[in-house]
Amino acid sequence: MSVAVPDFCLVLLLGSSPVAMADFAARHFRRAEIIGPDLDGDALHATVAHRLGRRETTAIDITRATGDDRTALLRIAKRAFARPVVIAVLGDSKKGDTRIRSLRDVVQKLQRDGVRTVHVLREGDEVEIVREPLATDRRDLMGPFDIIGDVHGCADELETLLEKLGYGVIWHDEAGVRGVTIAPPPGRRLIFVGDLVDRGPRTPDVLRIVMSAAAAGHGFCVPGNHDAKFLRWLKGHDVTLTHGLDRSVAQMGKESQAFHQAVKAYLDALPSHIWCDGGRLVVAHAGLTEGMIGRATGAVREFCLYGDTDGATDSIGLAIRFHWAAEYRGETTIVYGHTPVADAIWLNNTLCLDTGCCFGNKLTALRWPERESVSVPALQQYTPPHRTFGHPPLRPPATT
Repeated sequence: MSVAVPDFCLVLLLGSSPVAMADFAARHFRRAEIIGPDLDGDALHATVAHRLGRRETTAIDITRATGDDRTALLRIAKRAFARPVVIAVLGDSKKGDTRIRSLRDVVQKLQRDGVRTVHVLREGDEVEIVREPLATDRRDLMGPFDIIGDVHGCADELETLLEKLGYGVIWHDEAGVRGVTIAPPPGRRLIFVGDLVDRGPRTPDVLRIVMSAAAAGHGFCVPGNHDAKFLRWLKGHDVTLTHGLDRSVAQMGKESQAFHQAVKAYLDALPSHIWCDGGRLVVAHAGLTEGMIGRATGAVREFCLYGDTDGATDSIGLAIRFHWAAEYRGETTIVYGHTPVADAIWLNNTLCLDTGCCFGNKLTALRWPERESVSVPALQQYTPPHRTFGHPPLRPPATT
């Protein structure tokens, strides 16, 4: 039996027998990953927090832990953006066996507390623990890259920018189906920072370009908040057609259902961010904090899509954002978009590539590792800007 666990997570072990669980942990986890039974209370919590903060998988037998301890461990995992995984190894259930019933109650309580990945095994099962890399961890994906900022349906400018970067863009029509082939310069790959859709005049063609590059293996993408809302529309959810989504919907009305399904499948599979080039580079739509890099929880995805927000909106319904990059001090370079700026300027080893093409400014790419910005001007203003270009304010200090 194969049991899949993320290659970075907090593994919570439960079992009928402490001896059996110690043997299970020793067989399936490295000694350095196992926290032994000699720790409890504050020492246990501090050790778990330290290990998860260093992005180290941690396995611990919580069979004898109190409810408060289990709750504390889940809180620690949440703060470290680590997925909790439960593996319960139960003996044969017999009538009146309160021990097994108690363990099942603990598993159900953990599920109610938000643990989504639970494996229930039987003692004696032949088990293989399979470590699955998180989708965000692409340190094996090496450059050089050409990273392109928010396109927002501006396919004309995207074609011009790609050609300026040395990519061939060849359109074709096969049996009435419109398609495109992207021919990259030798060795180079594309990464898009998201917000492919809305506001501009050719959203379907932008999607074709991005998806064609991805299918050929030389294009990658992270989702933007506009892409996420567009995906909800594709799935049939009730969404308001504002902030350019109405234009995407109208343009997609001319496309086949097969194209709709292909776009839906593509967007639905995108990782929240890409940690690549041996760990030297992160691409995330709205940015990322250092402690979120290479992790994959709901909170990480929310930050990647929307940036640093507190849930409040302004007078026109846009989320109020804060300038996370002004406080970033990490060694990993973060390239992002989301907040339109007049020019792409480096700040604290981060670069915002959203230079407001749809608002009439320009479309910008970053050559990596050269750190060279390349831009083309917008052909026109497709949508009037709702905000003045520039970085948002700093998050105000917390009040006590």
